[in-house]
Amino acid sequence: MNDFKKIFGGNLRQFGMIGALIVLLLLFQIMTGGLIGGKVFTAFNLQNLINGNSYVLILAIGMVLVIIAGHIDLSVGSVAAFVGIAVALSIQDWGFPWWAGVIFGLLLGAAIGAWQGFWVAIVGIPAFIVTLAGMLLFRGLNQWVGHSNSIPVPAEIQYLGGGFLPEWGPNTLFNNSTLLLGLLGLAAVIFGELRSRSKSIQIGAEVPPAWVTVVRILLMSAAIILATIGFGTGRPGTSFPVSGVILGILVLIYGFISSKTILGRHVYAVGGNRNAAELSGVKSRKVNFLVMMNMSLLAAVAAIVFIGRSSASGPFDGTGWELDAIAAVFIGGAAVSGGVGTVMGSMIGGLVMAVLNNGLQLLSVGADMTQIIKGLVLLLAVAIDVYNKSQGRASLIGLMMKNFGRKEQIGLQSSNEQVPLETSAK
Repeated sequence: MNDFKKIFGGNLRQFGMIGALIVLLLLFQIMTGGLIGGKVFTAFNLQNLINGNSYVLILAIGMVLVIIAGHIDLSVGSVAAFVGIAVALSIQDWGFPWWAGVIFGLLLGAAIGAWQGFWVAIVGIPAFIVTLAGMLLFRGLNQWVGHSNSIPVPAEIQYLGGGFLPEWGPNTLFNNSTLLLGLLGLAAVIFGELRSRSKSIQIGAEVPPAWVTVVRILLMSAAIILATIGFGTGRPGTSFPVSGVILGILVLIYGFISSKTILGRHVYAVGGNRNAAELSGVKSRKVNFLVMMNMSLLAAVAAIVFIGRSSASGPFDGTGWELDAIAAVFIGGAAVSGGVGTVMGSMIGGLVMAVLNNGLQLLSVGADMTQIIKGLVLLLAVAIDVYNKSQGRASLIGLMMKNFGRKEQIGLQSSNEQVPLETSAK
């Protein structure tokens, strides 16, 4: 039994959220036509699932860092709306080429983040107040600059938000770009597992039996193969969404930053115990400034992806996005008090919400009931976590995500534990 548990990283609870996600997928698959004929695992639906939720997941990457640092950002929807309209106008009315419009949008997002970071980190106003003001300010700017009109964006921007990887090469019955992406994923999984086992043996650490490693590789490989088949065999002209590629790159980058760099350690340290962090030499103002600026930068990325998918920027873009991003982060295991959370956990939390949305839409459930169910899921997830902490037990959600991939170990520190600061990026 112990060896079996090691297949899942040593504790079955670690994959609780992943298990919940799989149960939701299977449940909606059965309810929409049966295990074989259901609508969830069709290529069209999977592509829509990624395309329609990438912008929220991108926001969740930045939001989890904000919440780990002990803050909140209520302005991300308005910031994204303002950046979106600015990008659309820069291309349509100001003569910018599409790529210059994208760069302009990213710079604008960074500048907005620096503005909000200044008030939070330098002046010392709580982020809740600063971003609440930002929510009103940038919503107003969106409508003022755009005159409450919808501004279309060119095909290149639409490709970033709603396009698919291109087809090339011989006929393999798959989209070759998706097939190549799947093969790279397989190679990365196999190489990562074998390298991790080899390093553990070299340093004399306990390693599971070889068959455990083989089974774990087979399970992850099966998931990648199924995803490759699902995305690569859709209708002609479709494949894995470009927005999914952008999201995947951001997850890799921010997963590395949060778990393998000094800056990532400092974010956890400031969120866990700011005074202790400062006594240890952490410059909390700098950390807070960078976290807030990064959030608005990612809001700009989300805006570009969204207006690409929508083919236009409008006055009501971004409404409620901050709530979706915050919900994804908390369902993914982040602590309200800060210091706890992972990028991967927020992705899983976001996917749980996305699958709920998608499945309920397939079942033709109304928007009112969908909101009720999502609210109850969020409340239940956080309530269980808070209850476990009040009983003196470890956070259940934290345990679920503990050691989720050894690369996320840094995110497992309890907010009551002092985070070691001396580490280096390797």
